[in-house]
Amino acid sequence: MMILRCIGMRIWCSHAPGTSGSLARRSHQALCVYARAQNGLGRAAQRAWRPVRVGQAVAFLMGPALLSLGGHVVYCQLDLNNNANLFLEPKKKLHAEPQFNWREFWKLLRPQLWALLAASLLAFGAAILNIQIPLVLGELVNVVSRYTREYTGRYLQDMQKPVMKLLSFYALQGLLTSGYIVLLSRVGERVAARMRKTLFKSLLRQDVAFFDAKKTGMLVNRLTSDVQEFKSSFKQVVAQGLRSVTQIAGCFISLYLISPRLTGLLVVVMPTLVGGGALIGSLLRRLSRHAQEQVAKATGVADEALGNVRTVRAFAMEDREEELYSIEVDKSCQMNEVLGMGIAVFQGLSNVFLNCIVLGTIFTGGSLMAKNKLSAGDLMSFLVAAQTVQRSMASISVLFGQVVRGLSAGARVFEFIMLEPQVFLHGGKKIPFHSLVGQVSFQNVTFSYPTRPGDEVLKNFSLTLPPFKTVAIVGQSGGGKSTVAALLERFYDPNQGAVFLDGVDIRMLDPSWLRGQAIGFISQEPVLFGTTIMENIRFGKPGASDEEVYAAAEQANADGFIRSFPEGYSTVVGERGVTLSGGQKQRVAIARALIKNPRILILDEATSALDAESEQVVQAALDRAATGRTVLVIAHRLSTIMGADLIVVLSQGRVVEAGTHSALLNKGGFYAELIRRQAKELK
Repeated sequence: MMILRCIGMRIWCSHAPGTSGSLARRSHQALCVYARAQNGLGRAAQRAWRPVRVGQAVAFLMGPALLSLGGHVVYCQLDLNNNANLFLEPKKKLHAEPQFNWREFWKLLRPQLWALLAASLLAFGAAILNIQIPLVLGELVNVVSRYTREYTGRYLQDMQKPVMKLLSFYALQGLLTSGYIVLLSRVGERVAARMRKTLFKSLLRQDVAFFDAKKTGMLVNRLTSDVQEFKSSFKQVVAQGLRSVTQIAGCFISLYLISPRLTGLLVVVMPTLVGGGALIGSLLRRLSRHAQEQVAKATGVADEALGNVRTVRAFAMEDREEELYSIEVDKSCQMNEVLGMGIAVFQGLSNVFLNCIVLGTIFTGGSLMAKNKLSAGDLMSFLVAAQTVQRSMASISVLFGQVVRGLSAGARVFEFIMLEPQVFLHGGKKIPFHSLVGQVSFQNVTFSYPTRPGDEVLKNFSLTLPPFKTVAIVGQSGGGKSTVAALLERFYDPNQGAVFLDGVDIRMLDPSWLRGQAIGFISQEPVLFGTTIMENIRFGKPGASDEEVYAAAEQANADGFIRSFPEGYSTVVGERGVTLSGGQKQRVAIARALIKNPRILILDEATSALDAESEQVVQAALDRAATGRTVLVIAHRLSTIMGADLIVVLSQGRVVEAGTHSALLNKGGFYAELIRRQAKELK
């Protein structure tokens, strides 16, 4: 090993056995030439165009050629700028806030573009009228002032024209305002509806690993609160933003035409007041956000307690939950009281300063009137227009915060809309049902869950499920039993190895066909939907007839208890099937799996949560369902799999034993030990 130094870079060179040291020196000299070129090119590139690293591109392209000079292997490591390696691994990016996707937003907005343009025109028209109204009010005041001062002319006749013009402006303004609000409401609701549907579609298509890492409450919040926040912000910003900007520009022109001197004073004072109001408003919004978060905490406590009311009742913890909820509500009350005080102070100060502006305008305008430089009507027009400007500027200052909140909410929604799953729901080969045999083979499968990448659940796991046979997998908790079922359903893809169905890698098969037709899955805790028993069974085959539902229920030993209900198959089972017993839910789940007539059946500890009587009824249904199918049984109660054609014992992700019940007992290994342990627990 030799260590040589070249132009601020370290190069470690060692030669392979059978390679002379002189060759290593020649290689090192070549690398020094290369390093100088690389360094010069890199610096030139940095001066010319910093985003492009020409030197690294040269290193990538020329390095391998220089390292193989002379036909001998020379192991070298070039350290640029005294770093550790030739090619530095890219720095891991810190988690950044999601960015708003304007392109995706345009796709949602484009169908409503004409309605949005019409709403914008109506809002623009309403803003133009708001500019004209102060001028007409000035004409009206001039008529009143002239009559009260001179008592000349016909008062009613002189008032008729400005009054009718003002009334027509008010009526037209009301129509325009109603029109653009209706159109914006339509645009906002339809964009929000498309956004919700697109987000829900994207979430349903995500990998199971995605749901392992995300909380359901957070996903539901994206569908509800974030979309609602974005919709409200969108409508408010478009309506008030366009209106306020138009009014500010038009009214300032009107103000300047009425009195340049008063306008100059207003330009000096108004931004200062609006800026101060925006600062106080931001503080109030922060208080409001904290208060809302506290309300959400209190709601979370209530939701958890009410959602788990059976557990609360079972442990007689009603008083404790009431106390916890009261604490959170009291905190929320205190925060909202502080917020209310802040709003009161803000409104009080605003009124004082605005009235001071009015007073100052009247004082300055009065002095101008005394010098005959301003009429009473012009002063009135100036006051009304100035208040319009003030309200519009205050509205814009509020809109800045609304824009930030809306963009943040939209970015969080688009983050999941644009997320692509690794396993798509559709696409791939489908094996015709008449050709599907049902032979499953796991070949050298190694797998770790994405949320725990360093923990290998399965290690070089190999297993074949012969067609029309029942294979049971047993072992201690955490040994990888349920993982085998998840891989067969292709909820995940293995890190190494492959799973085959009839000799075809399941990654080449259509996932929806695989799960929807080829495989039936029955879990330990079946989840039923809050609809009728008929619809829950039909969930396995949406197009099934009533006769097919009845047949599946009979095969699952469920027809008897279903017909005993007053409503029969139209009985609503409640949320997650809460109105049914464990055994009844399990039999409905079996019927749901059997109605699609799958070639492969997965039973993931399907009877472990049942009492002895229910287990016997459900086991009879499972035995009947297993006929003519390839069955994979994940078992905890070993008494249920004694008749399996093959029993596989898993331990720490590996197959340690395999055979029939009697053969494994005679062997006296892991399986026999599991049997002894369960027998002791039963005693």
